[in-house]
Amino acid sequence: MILHIISGGETGGSKNHLLSLLQELPKDQVELAVLQEGRLAEEARAFGITVHSFQQSSRYDVSAIQKLKKLIEAKHVKIVHSHGPRANLFVFFVKKMTKFYWMTTIHSDPTLDFVKGGIKGRVFTALNRSVFSSIDHFFAVSERFKQMLVTLGIPAEKISVIYNGIDFTTPDSPNITRTELGVEEESFVITMVARLHPIKNYPDAFELIRKLREKGHSVELLAVGDGPLKEDLHQQVKAYEGIHFLGFRTDVDAVLRQSDCLLLASTSESFPLVLLEAAKAKIPVLTTDVGGVRELIQSDEMGAVVPVHGIDEMVLEIERLIGRKAQGVLSEGGQALYEHASNHYSVTQLAKATWHTYQQHME
Repeated sequence: MILHIISGGETGGSKNHLLSLLQELPKDQVELAVLQEGRLAEEARAFGITVHSFQQSSRYDVSAIQKLKKLIEAKHVKIVHSHGPRANLFVFFVKKMTKFYWMTTIHSDPTLDFVKGGIKGRVFTALNRSVFSSIDHFFAVSERFKQMLVTLGIPAEKISVIYNGIDFTTPDSPNITRTELGVEEESFVITMVARLHPIKNYPDAFELIRKLREKGHSVELLAVGDGPLKEDLHQQVKAYEGIHFLGFRTDVDAVLRQSDCLLLASTSESFPLVLLEAAKAKIPVLTTDVGGVRELIQSDEMGAVVPVHGIDEMVLEIERLIGRKAQGVLSEGGQALYEHASNHYSVTQLAKATWHTYQQHME
């Protein structure tokens, strides 16, 4: 038996990564444990995945440690696969009391997971880093993240690079119109699908829109997501025009189909699933140079990769894409991105490579 464990409160890329993976793995051999109820557990159950919920009274409720230990022993779990700092910490304590092989997927830069968290953030960052020496094997979702782990002292032979993937065959959400989204039909629509979190760097996206509109371009930004900076960002955006907050949505694919390009302005990422979602929607992407994005963006027609905080470079690249739209060739880049991504970043390859690694350690 293989047990995945995650906090359970995730709503973004790590949630989608895990759900995509679990749907492809044998449901009679793989189960999920969460430390709290949320969308992740609800969706997992809807997919027929067995979910064990420890339902902590708070994130400091350590009763989940004994519950996790009992579950591992009762199910004769051979491999525990953790996701995220909170799950890592609980598995660390359980591993001292019972035997299993521990794997973890690194979804984000562990030095930045608690950025702007003050003293608590620094404590949690140090705790997360301290458990790494007890983990038996690491999954990195890009070659760049593997190198980051090596610089943190993880032996290269303990790291497998397995790229993220999505199901390019799932049915689309019902179509929506630009009018329903509150944007003008003739605008160049840029969509950003990201948590309202410091790492996602929304202020640079706002400044990009300001500069483009200042230069006379009819551009609008759709911000899809929720998060801890919601109030702050809503205050900031009052100084800008052409920016629309859509909040959390379950029809991201429909929003992307009404967009001209996807924007990723993050200061740190691993291999963002949202880039693959843009590829499925057949629109080009503009992304900062984070994680494994260069391994996806293979040509100028597919989009562009710019430096972190490279607002001037972003402006130039959006102007280039605006020009491609005027020439009627913007969609060709989206098609090229779709063909490359669907051939190399499917959920099938993600599950196959993960299962192969499990089998190497199931004896």
